[in-house]
Amino acid sequence: MSTSRPTVAVLATMNTKSKEARFVAHALTRAGVKPWIVDLSLKTHDVDGADMTGARVVAAAGASWQMLNEQSRQDAATVMIEGGSKILIEQFLNGRIAGAIGLGGANGTNLICSILRAMPYLVPKVMISAVAGTAAVQWYIAESDIVMYPSIGDVSLNRITKSVMEDAALAVAAAVKKRTTQKQTKTKKAPLVAISSFGGTAACVERVTERLQSLGYEVIMFHASGAGGKSLERLAGSGELMGVIDVTTHELADLIVDGVYSAGNGRLTAAGAAGLPQVIVPGATDHSNFWVGHVPECYRNREFFRYNAQNLLMRTNAEEFEKLGYEIGNRLNAAKGPVRVLVPVEGFSEHTKRRAHDLDGNDTGPWKRAEEYRVFIDSLKKHLKAAPVEEFALHVNDTVFADACVDAFVKIGRN
Repeated sequence: MSTSRPTVAVLATMNTKSKEARFVAHALTRAGVKPWIVDLSLKTHDVDGADMTGARVVAAAGASWQMLNEQSRQDAATVMIEGGSKILIEQFLNGRIAGAIGLGGANGTNLICSILRAMPYLVPKVMISAVAGTAAVQWYIAESDIVMYPSIGDVSLNRITKSVMEDAALAVAAAVKKRTTQKQTKTKKAPLVAISSFGGTAACVERVTERLQSLGYEVIMFHASGAGGKSLERLAGSGELMGVIDVTTHELADLIVDGVYSAGNGRLTAAGAAGLPQVIVPGATDHSNFWVGHVPECYRNREFFRYNAQNLLMRTNAEEFEKLGYEIGNRLNAAKGPVRVLVPVEGFSEHTKRRAHDLDGNDTGPWKRAEEYRVFIDSLKKHLKAAPVEEFALHVNDTVFADACVDAFVKIGRN
């Protein structure tokens, strides 16, 4: 890949978007980078202009383009995503491309974003989409760093959409040129530590961050709202992190009850698999999350706190705390690196200072239930074999507890 003219992949279905793909390619050329058009058409055609043909993309997945003609759109897309992902990652790792830009409607956005999501973090990736303003964007982007450009109108050529496409092309061109220049400059980097955060653990997170930075670490925080936890896990497996202080393992509570902030089964696994030092805290596991007006029927008799106009917190009960102990223990047992588990027995989040209510708004008692925290601790001690459970007669947001987290991390990080 030329350092003066880095290459950007242009992803499009050439049987329907060839004119638009060429327009973006020309805009990239004018911006000082080299375009490389990849055809992701799900059916055979005779439109030319692609540098990487659909036949070659499908062949990378061990199939034939002609075979896709007989398949459903979904099945054909699965093959194209596999082949496209393999090709883009290979091209990037071999230094032949420095970024990617795609364009499409609903199906094209799903297809192309599925490929872009496979690319590593910080590789510039842009999607020009007719459905960028819909709720589906969260699924298209997921835990990746794709930048979406709404095409305003459908993806076709007119003075409005041309302006959007040119802006998007300029953005990805500037990003790849900056990244290419940075690669040529060797700079000393501070060790990067991940911290999981939430409103209910903010004071702890702020103190931990302050202490780490004063010790020469760089910090990246992840909001424990599902996508944040997935991003933390992905970055932990990428080789970018020195370690993790997982203050807010809250997403596991949502995993257990199928709440809206679940990060899936991968949570609390990647850092351990990578052998990174980890300090684990059950921060904000005292609740899960549902959208207001969308609480499943099986939970309607539970205790809640309305956090804001959209978010309803459901207080974790003893049965769920027992499951949390099992989940956290088993996941940490697989860790290849050092682990410290610190439990603030006086409260797992700021919400311990509140009152719980039923869905009709009636007071049901204090949020804090010490006996149920004990269920969690006992379950965790029973299942966790990788490290002892260290109890502190403190609240998670006490400064002394935050300092204990940093001290524990520094100790295992140096070993």
